[in-house]
Amino acid sequence: MKQDIRSAVAHLDAPFAVLDLDAALENAADMVRRANGTPIRLASKSIRIRELMKRVLELPGYHGILAYNLTEALWLVESGASDDVVVAYPTANRSALRALFADQRALNSITLVVDSVEHLDFIDAVAPTDQRGEVRLCVDIDASLELGKLHLGAMRSPLHSVSEVRGFLDAVCTRPGFKLVGLLAYEGQIAGTTDTSRVVSLMKWASTKELAPRRKKIVNTVNARLRSLGKPPLEFVNGGGTGSIENTSAEDAVTEIGAGSGIIGSALFDHYKQFTPQPAEWFVLPVVRRPAANTVTVAGGGRVASGPIGKDRLPHVAWPPELSTNTMEGFGEVQTPLSGDAAAELKLGDHVWMRPSKAGEQTEYFNSIVVVSQGRVIDEWATYRGERKSFV
Repeated sequence: MKQDIRSAVAHLDAPFAVLDLDAALENAADMVRRANGTPIRLASKSIRIRELMKRVLELPGYHGILAYNLTEALWLVESGASDDVVVAYPTANRSALRALFADQRALNSITLVVDSVEHLDFIDAVAPTDQRGEVRLCVDIDASLELGKLHLGAMRSPLHSVSEVRGFLDAVCTRPGFKLVGLLAYEGQIAGTTDTSRVVSLMKWASTKELAPRRKKIVNTVNARLRSLGKPPLEFVNGGGTGSIENTSAEDAVTEIGAGSGIIGSALFDHYKQFTPQPAEWFVLPVVRRPAANTVTVAGGGRVASGPIGKDRLPHVAWPPELSTNTMEGFGEVQTPLSGDAAAELKLGDHVWMRPSKAGEQTEYFNSIVVVSQGRVIDEWATYRGERKSFV
């Protein structure tokens, strides 16, 4: 925890959030280096600060946004954040679809993800083909590792094998009102899994070896089908994530990496072996009581990350060092007791710095984030929440 960053905001009343802009941009540049020439599509859910997204997208090696919500994508296009947005999750929001159909600029800029005929039927039910323009589509492929009945990876698309994808192609490629432009295959069991044991490392290795040839066969199958119909090949094949940039970018079939959390360098990445981003974002909480000589209580703290429950999903106390939570309370929504030698020196109102386990999620608690560069406060940027945007 850098002393100059703490000093720059020492006068502020907590709670607040802090961004080290220098570290974030250095992390962003390092991700480009790791990608070795493969462009990175910025994952918005890992940032949720529009000004920071703008700064990153200005860097060489980045293009387009991987959004998590159609309403968010419409806002990003309307606000000028990007004219190339892929919505990484299927939508069932009828009003958002109507807004998409009513805006030709948005139709040209936004790509929807689908993985079933049900998705196509849902879109057509909102507006038949003759009442809307052509919708850009990206097919979501299940990139998980299957070992018999064991499914290792996110429960996303039902399209796993080449034959399953081939069966869906006839529906999506020949149906009026749709244009297939991309494939998405997110290997969460590789990119989003910490290196906590040899078993996990072996699983990630095995999954990488299995996925690469399967992904290539799927891409070749899709492009062959498009060619047979006289249609252009796929514009993009999106894969990977911050945790698997090197491996995914090495695949010829992948044209871009979807990543963003490595820019923040959240605490989850402390458990990865392949790379170590700099911490770039914190939330700062005030000491509000002292229940024991070596224990203080801070206001709030319950920023437990999404995903499987475990220690790696909890916030990390960055400063003062070696403070630990109470086993009976843990990180609480309204209070978090912390114990350790450093607690004896803390006074009411003093700052306790914490790093979120996952990037992006903690910004939902703050309207803005204090931006520090070269050891001084240079700005305060609105989060999605601060711009009165909540995408669920």
